[in-house]
Amino acid sequence: MITTDFAPGSPCMLDLGAPDVPAAAAFYGAVLGWDYEPMGDGEEMEGGMFRKDGKIVAGLGKLTEEGARPAWMIYYSVADADATTRAVERAGGTVRVAPMDLEQWGRMAQYSDPLGGQFAVWQPGETKGVDLVDQPGSLSWTELYTSDAAAAKEFYGGVLGWQYSEMQMPGGAGTYTLITPAGQPQERMHGGLMEVRKEDLAPAGGRPYWHPVFHVTDCDAAVAEVTANGGSVQMGPDDAEGVGRLAVCLDPAGADFVVLTPAQG
Repeated sequence: MITTDFAPGSPCMLDLGAPDVPAAAAFYGAVLGWDYEPMGDGEEMEGGMFRKDGKIVAGLGKLTEEGARPAWMIYYSVADADATTRAVERAGGTVRVAPMDLEQWGRMAQYSDPLGGQFAVWQPGETKGVDLVDQPGSLSWTELYTSDAAAAKEFYGGVLGWQYSEMQMPGGAGTYTLITPAGQPQERMHGGLMEVRKEDLAPAGGRPYWHPVFHVTDCDAAVAEVTANGGSVQMGPDDAEGVGRLAVCLDPAGADFVVLTPAQG
């Protein structure tokens, strides 16, 4: 589970790069019950924060990078963003955004893994991360689809210190790798990675990609809101034994995410 003590290597925040900020704010408000709070005076609607019941759950900004696709960016907590950057370079990754201070809030950097999967890190200052996780309307899991699971495990293990365990997926669908922050017990698992076919990576132009999993109280109702508000469903809703009921969705701009109603017990 994800918690808000944000042990090193655990997901601590996320933001969405969207071509149309007001449209994205309206969509996620309908699907996840989020309220949008623009930064500054809000006139240009260039970016701001999503809140659930008054608590920050994610960020939203206008997509400005040339050639970039609308997507969620997941940030992992680190003690030293500069040291992490050196580790990324040693391991064959690419620095997309060099470490930079965001006033007193913290220090961030963004990278690509050796196969092109994009992720980010956050060195906390006054801000440790989002205020709400693992509750309805908030982040509950992170997931990487990659064409080379072994390479991904080596890279992220070296950079973020992750521990891994393996589980076989039902119906002979392959192996799913569970991720736990370094030195943490298995109940602190925060994500997974899965090897998929190259054609399954089409949403990211053939590159690996991370996506967030959001906890919802009713997966089918959330999917109905996705389609009613201009999004689409790639897979599901389906029941996954021991996990819950889930669906893989796209927002109207094409950013992918998962909605999950966790299994009880």
